[in-house]
Amino acid sequence: MAESTRTLRSAPAVAGRVDQAHMRAANMGLILRHLRSTGGSSRARLATETGLSKSTMSSVISDLVERGLVSEGAPDRTGLVGRPGLLVTIDGSHVAGLGVEINVDYIALTAVDLAGRVIRETTAPIAVQTLEADAVIDRVASLASRTLASLREAGFHVVAMKVAATGVIDYRSGTVRFAPNLGWRNVPLIAELAARLGPDAPPLQLESDAKFAAVAEYATYAGRGVEDLLYLTGDVGVGAGIVAGGRLVRGWSGFSGEVGHMPLDPERRPCACGRVGCWETIVGLTALFGLVDPDGTELSDPTLPLEDRLQIVRARAEDGDRRTLDALATITANLATGVSILVDILNPQVVVLGGYFAYFGDQLLAPLGAALGARRMDEGSSVELAVSSMGIISASRGAAQAAIEGVFVDPTSVPPLA
Repeated sequence: MAESTRTLRSAPAVAGRVDQAHMRAANMGLILRHLRSTGGSSRARLATETGLSKSTMSSVISDLVERGLVSEGAPDRTGLVGRPGLLVTIDGSHVAGLGVEINVDYIALTAVDLAGRVIRETTAPIAVQTLEADAVIDRVASLASRTLASLREAGFHVVAMKVAATGVIDYRSGTVRFAPNLGWRNVPLIAELAARLGPDAPPLQLESDAKFAAVAEYATYAGRGVEDLLYLTGDVGVGAGIVAGGRLVRGWSGFSGEVGHMPLDPERRPCACGRVGCWETIVGLTALFGLVDPDGTELSDPTLPLEDRLQIVRARAEDGDRRTLDALATITANLATGVSILVDILNPQVVVLGGYFAYFGDQLLAPLGAALGARRMDEGSSVELAVSSMGIISASRGAAQAAIEGVFVDPTSVPPLA
């Protein structure tokens, strides 16, 4: 009985320590997120704006400084009476997140620091469909290893590595279940990468490319009160990242967003997925290149970087080449058909065009907006159209941003500086 009593009495103390640790992590995350949104504040202003006591604030800031997550510098001269405090700002010189994108004809790696700045970025052309999955993963691991080594040599602690791939994802196992445009089925990507990178690899996570890009885009709109956003990526495949009510939509099995396989091609052309008539066969990158260069003499070379091939198309459009202009008009009309369906179903406030759609935003945006406006039933079905600001490799950048986001949730995941 005495032993039982001692055990029962010790439980609240353990729970109290756990709760205290959780509270400390929550307060640290609160301060980091506040600094991200404001750009910097003094300790006194932070205490006023967050509601934390000055003693708690002092302790939390000291803990964040110890981990290299914030720094104190110039005096804060924002109108407070008395001696100005030092400005506390996010320190981007110690922590990084790494994003990797595996696409049909390129691999991209992006690293960002805690302040969101891109500090490393690499794009390598690769013809994924002509290679075995193991060979592609070897190439990804080699590029990632070199990037990780470079970041560590520069003094960065890499908190996570997020991998973006096209296709349907099994989140629990980190497996690409089905990626027709890569030619992959049931590829255990995360396990294979982890084995190649070794025990010093940061935590790895797999997500679809469009979903990572949608999360990154949504971060730029959330401050405006936007809670419903559709991100549409244009590549060989066409996918969507859906944010509804401020939350990323995955669906019960992670299949959501495979909009490129809606049956919208009246000629019912075969798709790499095994179906016929998929939307991506008439709006995807292969469709654009086929319309602009039907002989395939220049734009089908997988060793030529994608942006170089897109620049060829842009140059032809700017020179007034009739075939190229007609091709872009055809893509726009076919794009409008699918986007109007998605707008009716999802009712997003903003539709962001990514991938090659963004590259040709100046040609696509106005006619697409006019087409959607002509179908609008009332103001409730209106939508704001925008192009992605993150470029062709938006999924790589979105993955890097997602990798660093964990620090803002739990800053204690970063160890103190040595």
